[in-house]
Amino acid sequence: MDRRELLQAGTAVAAGMTLLKPLTAFGYAANSAVRHGLLGCGNRGTSVATSFAKNTTAQIVALADLFPDNLAAGRAHFDQVKAGLGQSALDSKLLFHGPHAFEQLAASPDVDLIQISTPPFFHVQHLETAVASGKHVYCEKPVGVDIRQARHALEIAKKVMSTQSVDVGFQCRNAPPIAAIAEKIKAGALGKVAVTSGVYYAPASTEKNRPGASKDEYRLRNWLWDRALSGDILVEQNIHIIDLCNWMLNAHPVKASTQGGRNVLTHYGDCWDNYEVVFTYPGDVRFSFSSTQFGTDGLFDAGLRLFGSEGSATVPYSGPIEITGKQAWKWEDSTTAAPGTGSGVGKFAANGAFSDNLAFADRDKERTFIESITSGNCHNQIAAGVETALSCMLGRMAGLQKREVTWDELLEHGENYELGFSLDQFA
Repeated sequence: MDRRELLQAGTAVAAGMTLLKPLTAFGYAANSAVRHGLLGCGNRGTSVATSFAKNTTAQIVALADLFPDNLAAGRAHFDQVKAGLGQSALDSKLLFHGPHAFEQLAASPDVDLIQISTPPFFHVQHLETAVASGKHVYCEKPVGVDIRQARHALEIAKKVMSTQSVDVGFQCRNAPPIAAIAEKIKAGALGKVAVTSGVYYAPASTEKNRPGASKDEYRLRNWLWDRALSGDILVEQNIHIIDLCNWMLNAHPVKASTQGGRNVLTHYGDCWDNYEVVFTYPGDVRFSFSSTQFGTDGLFDAGLRLFGSEGSATVPYSGPIEITGKQAWKWEDSTTAAPGTGSGVGKFAANGAFSDNLAFADRDKERTFIESITSGNCHNQIAAGVETALSCMLGRMAGLQKREVTWDELLEHGENYELGFSLDQFA
């Protein structure tokens, strides 16, 4: 599973990286609407599906969730969204709950596209069922929480038909300012890149407490705190910054050394609340990455910096996106008032709907995806998603084993996680 094998595992993976120009006009015939089914009616899933409904020709027609209360909340929300768009309310026959809801959604002839927004542990299982159904798939990151799931995902990638589009939720790549600076970096604006650094400092996630919930239900509702369900903060949340580094360097790390731990959090769970990782990329390029996820003061900062022989690049979630040096450049676009104008201190968005430089990230990601479906120029991003997920697992494994770990050691040894209970109890 070297990089060539990773990138060949998907069908037309390179095409999956295509981005819309920031000012590209968007519009399709009314009869080209894609029927969208949401799997996972939580915070992020609801936010993304709402963006699909408001910014693309997709129409939300079906919902699925393990828990009836989540499904009911989703129905109330999307009936309101659809009413505002002049569309009919959701049909009760297209509302599914329980452990087999994902299979019922995949089997429905009334759905064209499945959005997978379940806890990460289930992503690959749900991806397999959705791909096998022949539907288009929008799968949130990460594509797997361990090596076994990553390998399975690559096998699924080989089964994607040429008439299917499968996207992975790395929307940061589609944010217009980030897409623009990435193009310049890839064209050599920095010269030889020598070192990079990145941060993701976020407040703690909030507890989801339902009276009378069993231990297993509590785990599922608080999956962000559970390493098996989430992959830990490095794999679940920090993955966006690591993905940007992989993308801009056009490579994955060959080894990593990590420090960190659970130094502040005392609630249930085993996820670390801080990471300090040094990734080494081909050519001895090092990427120093730091993250935290604790506290209630609202502190938030995320971004990437690259330093080269002819200049440096600053790529934050909030604040100026620019290149200094021989090919100095700064993102400026009067049609996007918010991006690039912030103070550099952003506001955290628990649902992933960030403002400033990421204000149009979800929108443009979704429009590109829907365009691939309606135009017939389908693409498959599974292998690229697996590559970034493995990069994060590399850092996690180095931390847990308290030693430097190479890419080959990661693939050979791996870390396999088990759920430890059956979902049938929620039937």
